[in-house]
Amino acid sequence: MTLARPASPCVNVCVLDAARTCIGCRRTIDEIANWARMSAAEQWRVVDRLEHLRGPTGPAAKEPAGVT
Repeated sequence: MTLARPASPCVNVCVLDAARTCIGCRRTIDEIANWARMSAAEQWRVVDRLEHLRGPTGPAAKEPAGVT
């Protein structure tokens, strides 16, 4: 069984900062340029790194059900 590829982390805010990192998705220019050629495992490593950068304020940090 092969590993499924993640969705592209692109959020359509494609502007590079001085370090050549996208201010929208936080991928480096090399990660953006090579995304389609990366293996699924390589893509998942990028996604994992991006999720770590977002920390607890990212989309995964939602309130548990029933908490207001």
